[in-house]
Amino acid sequence: MKKHIFFDLDRTLWDFEKNSEQALRILYEDLSLGNHMRDFETFFKSYKKINANLWNSYGTGKITKDVLRIKRFEDTLKSFQVDAPEIAHKLADGYVAISPRQKNIFPNTLETLEALKQEGKELHIITNGFKEVQFIKLENCGLLNFFDVIICSEDVGKNKPAPEIFQHTMQLAKAKPEESVMIGDDLRVDVQGAERQGMTGVLFDPHRQYNERAHEWRIFDLSRLPEIVPFMK
Repeated sequence: MKKHIFFDLDRTLWDFEKNSEQALRILYEDLSLGNHMRDFETFFKSYKKINANLWNSYGTGKITKDVLRIKRFEDTLKSFQVDAPEIAHKLADGYVAISPRQKNIFPNTLETLEALKQEGKELHIITNGFKEVQFIKLENCGLLNFFDVIICSEDVGKNKPAPEIFQHTMQLAKAKPEESVMIGDDLRVDVQGAERQGMTGVLFDPHRQYNERAHEWRIFDLSRLPEIVPFMK
C-alpha cells in the first residue's frame, strides 16, 4: 500500500510561473526598468530563458547558488545592453524577498492535500529550491502543516535527480520505496529520479507539455491524485 506521498513544490503545488511574474512586475516598476527596455513582457521573456539555463547549470553543479541569484539578473540586463551590477543586485535581493510571498497555488492543492491526509497518507516535500524561500512559500500559502518531512537540496548537498536526496528523505520519513509515491512536474528530475530509487512516480502536467505516452501516471489536475493512488501496485 502507498503510505507516503512526496511532492515537489515549485510548479507542482506552488505556481512558480505566476508568482515569479507577479514579483518581477513589481520590481520592474519599482526600479524603473521601463527606462532601459521596451516593455515588461520583453524583459520577462528574456529573464525566463536565461534563468532556466542557469538553473540547469546549478542543477548539475556547474555554478553555485550565490552565482545563480545574481547572474540571472545581470545577464538579463545585459541582453538589453544594460551593464548595471547595482540594479542586478537590487533585482536579486528584491526577488528573493517578494517572490516567495506570492500566494498562487495550483487548483485543488488544498483539497487534494486534505483528502490524502484524511486517507491516512503521510505527506512530504522534496525540492531543489532555495531553503530560505521554500519555507516562506509553504507557510504563506497555508501548506506547511500538511507535511511531515521537508527536504531542500541544500540539506543534502545534491539536487534531484541525485539518488541521495530521495534516499535521505525516505530515511527521515521512515518510508520504504515500495510504499512511496513522488509527484512532480519534471519527468527526468522528479519522476524518473524517484523511480530509480524504487518509488512510484506521478507526472504532474497541467499545461500538457509532455506526450500522452510520457508516463503511465500522468495527471493534469492534482485532484486526480487521491483517485489513482489506491490503484498503484
